[in-house]
Amino acid sequence: MTATHRAGHPLPYDTYREAIARETLRFADVVKDADPSTGVPSCPDWTLTDLTQHVGALQRWFCTLLTRLVQEPPRSRDVELGLPEDARDFPGWVAAGVSGVAAVLRDTDPEAPMWVWGEDPHARFWARRMLFETLVHRVDAERAVGLTSDIDPVLAADGVDEFLVNLRHAGIFAPGVTKLRGDGEILAFRSTGVDGGPGEEWRMRLDPDGFRPVGREAEESAPVTAEVRGQAADLLLLLYGRRSYQDSAFEVSGQAAVLDNWFAHTAF
Repeated sequence: MTATHRAGHPLPYDTYREAIARETLRFADVVKDADPSTGVPSCPDWTLTDLTQHVGALQRWFCTLLTRLVQEPPRSRDVELGLPEDARDFPGWVAAGVSGVAAVLRDTDPEAPMWVWGEDPHARFWARRMLFETLVHRVDAERAVGLTSDIDPVLAADGVDEFLVNLRHAGIFAPGVTKLRGDGEILAFRSTGVDGGPGEEWRMRLDPDGFRPVGREAEESAPVTAEVRGQAADLLLLLYGRRSYQDSAFEVSGQAAVLDNWFAHTAF
């Protein structure tokens, strides 16, 4: 039986703590021996230096937010980075931050109320967000140096959920999402299980005043206008603009115009 959209219920907090450390070290390992000037195709105009600085800086900023349990949008993203002068030392700087990130996450109550830009106004939001920022950028780095990527299917499915639940709030840095509209179409993303059987399903409804996840039982039985089916890892990269729904990894049905409308407005 196919599981339906989980409405943003995250994995256990400890899962995020452990996965963030693992993914950060994997990222650092990928970039440590690479030419820092290597271009990153999935992040136009960025080099590995830019990508590595971004990953390390974003983690440190998230940790600052968590440490302070900020209650309103911060006016500045300036934090003390301790960034090395030589870009060749950036990978080591990212890896060296793992223990500090782990300490902040360990000392933070995941249930603590705080400001977030997304759906879940608790500290756990930032742990979940940090994981998928790091994981997707690890894949970006691997692609840049010609390595094949693998993503844990459980984490991938949670990443799909995290992306879709929070997307309608992302207009502060992705203004295109504020213009995503429809006429009641329902777009489904369906993952296939590891054994090829049914996995999870997420449905989004596009209305004249915006879009949202489908959650009510009556809506879940409504006909789907367009559907994309694939492995959870592929769906995650698709949603982040790292793949195309026209790739052979996906089975697509329904109205292509609905898919084109979606992806034209949801790029991060």
